Order: sequence, then C-alpha cells, then structure tokens
Amino acid sequence: MQPTRFRPLVDAPGPFASVYLDDSHDTADAAKQAELRWRAVADDVTAQGADEQLLDVVRTALEEAPAVVGRGGRAVIATRDGVQLDQRLIRVPDAPTARLSRLPYLVPVVVHGVDDPPYLTVVVDHAGADVVAHRGPAVRSMTVEGDRYPVHKAAGAESAGYGDPQRTAEGARLKNVQEVADEVTAVFEENDPAVVFVAGEVRSRADLLANLPKRVAERAIEVNAGARGSIDDDALAHDIDTHLRLRRVDVIDDAAQRFSAELQRDSGLATEGLAGVCAALREGAVETLLIGDLGDATLVAGDSPMTVAPSPEVLSELGSGQATTVRADEALPFAAVGIDADLIGVDERLTPRDGIAAILRYVPRTPAS
Repeated sequence: MQPTRFRPLVDAPGPFASVYLDDSHDTADAAKQAELRWRAVADDVTAQGADEQLLDVVRTALEEAPAVVGRGGRAVIATRDGVQLDQRLIRVPDAPTARLSRLPYLVPVVVHGVDDPPYLTVVVDHAGADVVAHRGPAVRSMTVEGDRYPVHKAAGAESAGYGDPQRTAEGARLKNVQEVADEVTAVFEENDPAVVFVAGEVRSRADLLANLPKRVAERAIEVNAGARGSIDDDALAHDIDTHLRLRRVDVIDDAAQRFSAELQRDSGLATEGLAGVCAALREGAVETLLIGDLGDATLVAGDSPMTVAPSPEVLSELGSGQATTVRADEALPFAAVGIDADLIGVDERLTPRDGIAAILRYVPRTPAS
C-alpha cells in the first residue's frame, strides 16, 4: 500500500484514536446495531483516556459517512484536531478495535483497507473520449472531442458527389482516436497511474490501444461495460474493483518472492526481525515494510518517531535524548510512512522473524543492533 494516504498522520499532533469496526447495513435494525457498536467503541476509548472532544470527532465521522450497501468495515483515525484517516475496509473486522495511543494504529487498514492506487478510466468511441483521473479521493474528469468529421459514412454520400465517403470517414475516425491517445498520454504523464482502464465499443478500444505509446499501453486493461454514452457504471465499477483486489494479491505475492530471493542470496537488500528492521528504518533504507503478526511486541522510540530501536541500550548508543516504550505494531508502520516506504500486510506465504521484515532500497551502512 502506498504511503501517501498516511502522510497527513506524520505531522498530526497526537494522541490518536484508531477505530476499526463493522459498518454493515444489511439488516432491518442496521441503525440500532450501529449505535450499539459505537457505544462499545466509545466506552473502550474513554476507558483509555479519550476526552469528549476526541470522541465527538470520531462519532461525527462515523455518523456522516454514506451508508455502505450490504456488509462492510470502517477505519477511522482521528485526533482532537479532526479526522486524519477515514476509509472503508474490504473485510469486516472480527471484533471492534479501539486504541488511544501516541501513534496511530495502521496495521488493520494496511491489511484490509481498500488499496486505491492512482488510475485512469477512459471511455472511448471514434468521436472522442471521457477521461477520469483517480488519485485517492480526488477525481478529475475531462472530455476529449475530436474535431475530425464525419466518422460514419453518410447515407447517399456516394451519389451526392462527395468523393470516397468510406475513406473520408476512416481518416476522420483515426485522427479522432489519435487526438484521444495524445490526451490520454498527457494525463498519464501527469498522474503516473498504476492502471489505465479502457472501456467503450471493441473497435474503438482496439484503435486507441494501438495508438498509445508502449509505456501507456502496457498499463492498459480493457473493460467490457458498454459503449460511450451508455456505459453500465455498476459493471465498470465492479470490474475495476475486482482488478484492484487481484492486483493487491499479486503485489503481496511479488513482495514475498522478492524478499525470499534477496534473503537467500544474502544480498543485504532484505532484513527481518525487530533489530534489523529498526536499523534499516533509522537509516531510511526501507523500500517496503512487510507486516506480519507482531503480537504485543514493544520497542523504544527516541527523539523522532523514525528513531526506533529494540531496546533503550541501542538508543543510548545512538545518542538519543529520550526513550519511550511504544507498541511495535504502531511504531514500525508509522516510521515506514515517515520515510515514504510502502506497507504490505503479508499472509501465510511469509512468516518473518518477530513478525516483521523489509525489502531495502540499498544496503545499510550500519549493522542491525
């Protein structure tokens, strides 16, 4: 999962209330069930020391969010200053989780959150296209209309003395598609999307893909959701969601294979265990943090949340002026966000030592300690 969605948390003043709960609306008494879930969460966070101001922020976020259809989960991370993260979850939590702590608790949203990499949707025909750039909650739409007409052979055109109408229509069609390809390429360069979803009639899609530069076409996925002007929005959304979920599985699999390969060849570009990962985070060397089962493990944080170590002795050797005991499942993901590392929740395909591992950008200068 890309760290950009978590970046606002780095500069937010704590404490943080991190709430994960069932947000389903699939029963006749859904409103009553939601109120009961909220009361349990409120009692839990209050017992941990949350004040009314923080409780009001969380409750407002839960009440004002649009109701999901069917089953779903929610993640809300808030401070007294406001909501810092509000996201739906792919999987409904087995039980509500509510923490009040110095650092936000990110693991459930990393493991079960909706991963929304930047992507484009392009609905094309031979007259133009509707292009939408998606980057998290931000959506930017534009329409491209080719100025080459006609794109269809007019009835009676041959007898009216207009030359070869088939050739004229074909030329106009291809020029319009090229204009669309140029615009899609420009939007692609601006947004660097992970995927470009292309919908519309089959021939229009094929012509567009043939005119896109290789770097753009390689990220394109065709979607069967109807023709431009009559797109089935539900079918389009379903296909996009399905692809992004499958992509998430592929990302985990690729990361597990890469970590295992680097560890086996002893390249220095992979590490596991609290000591090794803490050392790599302090040096800013972590490219991808692989989060397994950390249990109730703790570590210590120094003057900066990015200064993490497995023991106070290590921090003392580093010259840190303070040592605060923190939960590993809060401190390690937070430190990774601070250095712009990706975060991935791993499954049974990978069981790293101490429940934590990392793929590195470069070989750290200092050994783990």
